[in-house]
Amino acid sequence: MSQHRSLRASGKLGAKRNVLKRFERVELLKKRGQWKTGDKVTGLVKTKPEA
Repeated sequence: MSQHRSLRASGKLGAKRNVLKRFERVELLKKRGQWKTGDKVTGLVKTKPEA
């Protein structure tokens, strides 16, 4: 049985995501200089993904 073409994920690999995982947000804040060692990982500021 073949898979329906709408269920294939081949075109979704390079899509831009608008939500970041927590570790991605921390890395982004480190790059921007807004993160200090020892800061809490809960209640992070809102961030937008890099282009």
